[in-house]
Amino acid sequence: MNYALIQPPPKRRALIIGGSLGGLFAAVMLQTIGWDVDVFERSEGDLDSRGGGIVLQPDVIEVFRRAGVTLDEDHLGVRSAYRTVLRPDGSIQSKQFMPQMQTSWSLIYTRLKSAFGNAHYHRGRILERIEQDENTATVTAIFSDGSRETGDLLVGADGGNSTVRSQLWPDLKPVYAGYIAWRGLLPEQDLPPFSRDALAGDFGFANSQGSHILGYLVPGVGNDTRNGHRFYNWVWYRVATDEQRAAIMTDRNGKRRDYAVPEGSLAPFWITHVHNEAETFLPQAFREIVGATRQPYVQSIRDLASDHMIAGRALILGDAASIPRPHTAASTSKAAANALALAEALAASPKDVLCALARWELPQVTYGKHLEQQGKMTGDYLLFR
Repeated sequence: MNYALIQPPPKRRALIIGGSLGGLFAAVMLQTIGWDVDVFERSEGDLDSRGGGIVLQPDVIEVFRRAGVTLDEDHLGVRSAYRTVLRPDGSIQSKQFMPQMQTSWSLIYTRLKSAFGNAHYHRGRILERIEQDENTATVTAIFSDGSRETGDLLVGADGGNSTVRSQLWPDLKPVYAGYIAWRGLLPEQDLPPFSRDALAGDFGFANSQGSHILGYLVPGVGNDTRNGHRFYNWVWYRVATDEQRAAIMTDRNGKRRDYAVPEGSLAPFWITHVHNEAETFLPQAFREIVGATRQPYVQSIRDLASDHMIAGRALILGDAASIPRPHTAASTSKAAANALALAEALAASPKDVLCALARWELPQVTYGKHLEQQGKMTGDYLLFR
């Protein structure tokens, strides 16, 4: 036998739609099993959320480990020691030793982006439609500029308003949960002294009727984790009718946003509204933190859990497939878990992509639905009971 004539099988190619965390989790994991991967992100510039807080979970660490990302835990986030719950009058309701690590969206993004590299990360590419060819066992993405990309697999990791999902399952849309989340990032050096003494270093909470707030320290500018250089990240959940939500989602320039108004775009009326409501609903430590935040932002809390995640050689994962409420602290870790399981399934069936996807789908759908129910139970209890 002439072994020189034996050619290795061609490398598989994956098209990743969406260049945020879900897309990068999938991209680096597929690279680890030998796939060629291209990521297509609709935004022209680098993504940036200036450090919005994330509770660091084991699945994210596992993606880092498999992708060869250096794991220096002292620089992965900010540790908290206690979970402290305040009553409305500011007294301590409970204080439990429960150490954990809080990190930021930007830190995870920059680490993953560096691991994946720039050569196959394409900005300004807006997906218009998907075509699949059973004869050639391929899937093609057609973009708004008329360009076409063909691969063996297409991964829709394009978030809660997923274009991929809307094409594959057009009736599947997120549902408003009945409340919103006001959010803010306050530089650590700007923490009022009373708030610093009461909350800095802990994972803090406070509840009252129709109100639930939490906060913790996260890495600061440039992912800085040094004392005094971090952000205090707070999230304040408040009930809001559909009419109120529509008004809140109209930004300072009169543009109606779908589900979130980013930092710096909130209408001045609503900034004043947040500061005034803080005086009524929040204990002093949180009240002063919210009042000191000049540019709060907001998102709608939504529910989504798909019954399906694959259609031929196209699939959805992360928030494109299910949106757990933030109380689960699982949105980022779920996307990482989806990507880990996908790589494992494809590696186990290197010659049969469709078989691998079929084995991968059911556990991921089940996981998404479990998180949906967990989030609903927790959120509805906190906000409506």
